[in-house]
Amino acid sequence: MSRLILPLFCFAAMLLPATQAGADRPPNLILIMADDLGYGDISPYDGWIETPQLERLAAGGVRLTDFHSSGNVCSPTRAGLMTGRYQQRAGIPGVVVADPKRAVHEDGLQPSEVTIAEVLKEAGYATAVFGKWHLGYYPKYNPIRHGFDRFNGYVSGNIDFFSHYDQSGNFDWWQQDRKQDEEGYVTHLIDRHANEFIKANAEQPFFLYLPHEAPHYPFQGPNDKPRRSEGNGRAADDKWSRPEMRERYRQMVVEMDRNIGNVLDTLEELNLEENTLVFFLSDNGAAGKYGDNTPLRGSKGSNWEGGHRVPAIVQWPGRIPAGTVRDDLTISLDVMPTFLAAAGTSVQEGHHLDGVNLLPMLTEGQSLPDRNLVWNGKAVRDGNWKLMLDGKGQKGVALYDLEKDLAESNNLADEHPERVKRMWQILEVWKQDVARDATQQPSGQ
Repeated sequence: MSRLILPLFCFAAMLLPATQAGADRPPNLILIMADDLGYGDISPYDGWIETPQLERLAAGGVRLTDFHSSGNVCSPTRAGLMTGRYQQRAGIPGVVVADPKRAVHEDGLQPSEVTIAEVLKEAGYATAVFGKWHLGYYPKYNPIRHGFDRFNGYVSGNIDFFSHYDQSGNFDWWQQDRKQDEEGYVTHLIDRHANEFIKANAEQPFFLYLPHEAPHYPFQGPNDKPRRSEGNGRAADDKWSRPEMRERYRQMVVEMDRNIGNVLDTLEELNLEENTLVFFLSDNGAAGKYGDNTPLRGSKGSNWEGGHRVPAIVQWPGRIPAGTVRDDLTISLDVMPTFLAAAGTSVQEGHHLDGVNLLPMLTEGQSLPDRNLVWNGKAVRDGNWKLMLDGKGQKGVALYDLEKDLAESNNLADEHPERVKRMWQILEVWKQDVARDATQQPSGQ
């Protein structure tokens, strides 16, 4: 038997409504991820940018208000998302950088890690990723070596939206495992490939992963010009005023939203919408100057809520009640077990996943089991309570009751020493547990 999957076909049959077109097959699975999108950016979360297609997605499904990325920066969250395991366990606790002079440039998602795409591919799914990978620069880390049939996109942290050069001035657009350019704005290329893939695979179950670049730096709207070139990785937009930057940020989000609508339209045109589970999220909070994490404190790169509490919307017509809101504590690590359960498959017994299946909560309103969530070994949730450590001993300890203080403005550590002690111990146990089976990297990180 494969190391990857244990078929659960009866479970899959129970999940699929008899009235659906194609109800004799598992559901299609679409995972859409924005890059550096803040909790207060988009209109379904009362944000400043009108995003009618994300409103449409939320109206047809559920909006999660206590959903978190497993990391507060790019690569770590993506490693957790693809494996269902804390990124520290999966071997990518930090960002994989473009600069070849730095040791972590050699790191990436190791072949020993089992990805969501590998499991679904063995279960009969067509698989594709279009957009940002950021899990390793070398051929062995390429998405097609991690279970994806198709890859058009880039492997760096960000590229020029038009010229496709990364922050080190290296060309970075791939078709499969070869560098080969395609003319166009990155968001539009992702959109085109996504819709072509859906149409080409309408007669079989598919898993489509769309990691958008928007609204990550460099800030370029669809009508701007290329700014990077070979050997020149500077975006040359640092001379703009903050309002100019914010306007381009807005344009990038609007364009991504429009393209999400195109995907939803294609599903409807092909009568696939009722047999397709769509999950939208962001990889971390917004960068402080340009995006908006209101009403949260902090931003990308921090362990404050603004660094990792992110928008998340899930739609599965006929299965997930439309127009609902859930405040359950959830995390991006939950995507893989949720998708595998929907597909009627699983990882091999004994393979450890840190995420949990959200379907009972999403489809039936069941409560999730109590659990603690950890960020970077320095922050932990226990119910509504959050403990944060800054590495400076007892003086660097902060405790917040998020139910009453979502903005993390009232440190209650001195008032609840026993709770601090218990939650600190949870962090220490977590560190030991992760270290026992953490995947090793060339850099030793």
